[in-house]
Amino acid sequence: MNLLYKSTRSADKTVTASEAILKGLADDGGLFVPEYIPKLDVTMDELKAMSYQETAYAVMKQFLTDFTEEELKHCISSAYDSKFDTEVIAPLVKVGDTYHLELFHGATIAFKDMALSILPHLLTTAARKNHVTNEIVILTATSGDTGKAALAGFADVPGTKIIVFYPKGGVSRVQELQMVTQKGDNTSVVAIHGNFDNAQSGVKAIFEDKELEKELADAGYQFSSANSINIGRLVPQVVYYVYAYAKLLENGEISSGEEINITVPTGNFGNILAAYYAKQMGVPVGKLICASNENKVLFDFFQTGVYDKNREFILTSSPSMDILISSNLERLIYTIAGQDSEKNSRLMTRLKETGAYEITPEMRERLADFAGGFATEKETAETIRTTYERTGYVMDTHTAVAASVCARYRADHSDGRKYLVASTASPYKFIHSVMTAIDNKYADTDEFELVDELSRISNTEIPKAIEEIRNADIRHRKECDADQMKETVKEILGV
Repeated sequence: MNLLYKSTRSADKTVTASEAILKGLADDGGLFVPEYIPKLDVTMDELKAMSYQETAYAVMKQFLTDFTEEELKHCISSAYDSKFDTEVIAPLVKVGDTYHLELFHGATIAFKDMALSILPHLLTTAARKNHVTNEIVILTATSGDTGKAALAGFADVPGTKIIVFYPKGGVSRVQELQMVTQKGDNTSVVAIHGNFDNAQSGVKAIFEDKELEKELADAGYQFSSANSINIGRLVPQVVYYVYAYAKLLENGEISSGEEINITVPTGNFGNILAAYYAKQMGVPVGKLICASNENKVLFDFFQTGVYDKNREFILTSSPSMDILISSNLERLIYTIAGQDSEKNSRLMTRLKETGAYEITPEMRERLADFAGGFATEKETAETIRTTYERTGYVMDTHTAVAASVCARYRADHSDGRKYLVASTASPYKFIHSVMTAIDNKYADTDEFELVDELSRISNTEIPKAIEEIRNADIRHRKECDADQMKETVKEILGV
């Protein structure tokens, strides 16, 4: 049966999975969602014997129904290969009494690789299926990780160009170097004077600009997105939660049908939404614990039912979560509104006009699968240090936010369930914050001097991604004001 997709803001039009991937964002500014969440057609006993690639096919074929078996398997095998430094792709590691799902073994050592290594293949396959002749321009805003992962995925992919905007001073030094040293004739990186929300809003405005769309079409271009708003990003993320549960079962850590709780460090809401979709597909999940840093707009939302971005924007040691507008939350709002696109549209209009909205008591009741928590900067650093001292395991700042929230939730709720933490980045990516948390004596040490020290104390190999940028040339130096993003895009494309 063909699963179709519709916009969260209008009920009248459906598109195929490949059309939704190509467009990225719906014409009305809404996000594409499947008409229903499909169920897994294999048992957990069957899944536990599967490789990551086999699991990916079992999950993704349910969502991407207009891709042939051959097309989808080709995309999967092209994505999950030697770019990852481990054959299992997403290892499960037991840290104390919690399981960490390590999602950072790809080319850019962050969880974005899990989806962005396959998106270029899905996108180019979708373009062929829909007889697209225009060059596809991938336009992306990043809070640090998506940018590099998208650049690495799309570099020199025929028929595509990629433009990434990031907040100047709002990402780690390693994140910035990973982007500005990116090779590829079709890649452009621009630092904006503003924060991530400015970058994200600017990209959304460009997507919604019909005049610009026509201008680009006349020049032989069309936009698509590599941000987590693209359904081609979200579907591959569902895979690793299904895989993690099956592996816990295979390892004898849980029994068949036993529920687990999952904690996800959350900024744009895509990663935890994928876990929610996995639960709806049939994975036995109890609570989905949404972990925020000091930009705790999501924590406040789960506590009060009010989403309010009118607050101070705080730069933290977990910059990929320094977000006040969580784009993917709209997909959840649409779901808990009973798939009522009008109700969702009204709330999104209110968010745009006033910066806040409040959901109804009925909608709040439908959030029962979720719990919220947040960790302060002090708690984040403390979690890194105490975990290292207790177990020898070193985690990055984002994972530490989740681990801190997870530990507090566990202490407050003795439900007897096992806990899984989504470990979203390598500690090497945020090395200065991580090493300073372990011992303040590293506070004034240069980031790259700390690389060998982290390798020594954690007994881990230095990732290739870090070795590559140590002496790489800076290739991208372009900067612009947040209100000049459209003009910058036109300049890059020569329109």
